[in-house]
Amino acid sequence: MKAELPPPIPGTRPTGITDEKAAARYVRDLFSRIAGRYDLLNHLLSFQMDRYWRHVVARQFRPRLGDPGSRVLDLCCGTADLALTLAREGPARIVGCDFAHPMLTRARQKLRHRSLAPLVAEGDALQLPFPDGTFHLVVSSFGFRNLANYRAGLAEIWRVLRPGGEVGILEISKPRGWLGPFYSFYFHRILPRIGEWISGVRGSYSYLPGSVARFPEKQDITVWMRETSFSSVRARELTGGIVTLYLGKKPEG
Repeated sequence: MKAELPPPIPGTRPTGITDEKAAARYVRDLFSRIAGRYDLLNHLLSFQMDRYWRHVVARQFRPRLGDPGSRVLDLCCGTADLALTLAREGPARIVGCDFAHPMLTRARQKLRHRSLAPLVAEGDALQLPFPDGTFHLVVSSFGFRNLANYRAGLAEIWRVLRPGGEVGILEISKPRGWLGPFYSFYFHRILPRIGEWISGVRGSYSYLPGSVARFPEKQDITVWMRETSFSSVRARELTGGIVTLYLGKKPEG
């Protein structure tokens, strides 16, 4: 008799941590400590590809962003790189939300420096501080993977979306084919050492490859999105599958 596989993990679980509250505290503390070098490391460790991936997200939702009546949430916004990219595409009202206060401090500094309009709010992605049906679009870049409960995160996105609204979740994934071995070596052997050296925070970038390795497969995410009642669900691979943009809509009515 074939043994049953265990169900996919409900959310991120750093090494040695087994419950949701402890996982959330770990993630908040980690990103708070590396906030000062976060942008530099993102650009350096991705060979500047993170800029391109965010532009892809912005182009994907250009019609929404071009509507001045649209309200957009940048979920797990970090230092607001995605919010700034979205703001350049049109007059939609953009709100960034994150639960790491030092990240938001840097986000506000960047927004003031560039005289752009997005707002930022401090809040947990699993308990967003917004009423039901607030946003026409919810997007996230490289933050969803860090949630302590993925299904609860999708349910919360659903809650704050208006009927007819859209979601876009950009996440690191595991490429297949010839790119896989090279990516794996860099991601597990090179990236953590460079990240820890530049950030000055020991162990900070060893969490990253582990979180990607434990992140559910693309088909799990799309199944969970459909089970949350999102329609038109699809996974759009970018750069040979190094990252994936998960797309869906909240049906009208």
